[in-house]
Amino acid sequence: MIWTAFIWGILGSFHCIGMCGPIALALAGKDRNKYLLNKLLYNSGRAVTYSLLGGLVGMVGFSLSLAGIQQWVSIVLGLMIIVLAFFYKESEKWITNSTLSSSLIKLKSQLGKSIKRGGRKAFFITGVFNGFLPCGMVYMALVASLALQSPVMGMAYMFVFGLGTFPVMILLMFSKDIFSINFRMKMNKAMPYFVMFMGVLFVMRGMGWGIPYLSPKLGLPTAHAAELLDAGITNCQ
Repeated sequence: MIWTAFIWGILGSFHCIGMCGPIALALAGKDRNKYLLNKLLYNSGRAVTYSLLGGLVGMVGFSLSLAGIQQWVSIVLGLMIIVLAFFYKESEKWITNSTLSSSLIKLKSQLGKSIKRGGRKAFFITGVFNGFLPCGMVYMALVASLALQSPVMGMAYMFVFGLGTFPVMILLMFSKDIFSINFRMKMNKAMPYFVMFMGVLFVMRGMGWGIPYLSPKLGLPTAHAAELLDAGITNCQ
């Protein structure tokens, strides 16, 4: 499922241009010779934040898998992603108008202060803070991380998601007019369909139909496997 994170990041970055674009354009930097390096540091900071959030969510998913409901978790979360795809615009409006959004938007002032200080550390820290800004695409990617039910896989998924946003955001930093409004609108219209596709993938994964890469057979939950192993040892004795 990791490959879907990169595609999600690429498509989602067109949506995030409205939120992160102004900050990205403000990161001009004083040293033109290190322009690209500074931009990579900024985007790396975002990827690090995403991966940390993915790890935390993955821990929750792992605890659910230990409870022996790993297949149901994947199916339910897949259905949740499909529902979010149908109400894509409504969910975005809710995120934008929520109290959480208004609180986190204040981080932008901190980002501005960090940018003014300059230096490599400032670019990286700015990216780290930027990763906490409210974004529907990030939230839905975190739902996918939860379905993976592993802190390591959750971190990997969100880090690859962050890498997927690199191309568009870096190109935007070099020219704000590189993507036309019509092109961005087309990409945003395609996003709900990809989200729905992701939901279907997670439902198929939970079904465990034995299809390689799409719906592999899931092993026994860790706790259940441990119980069977103990029972087998007892019987041998």
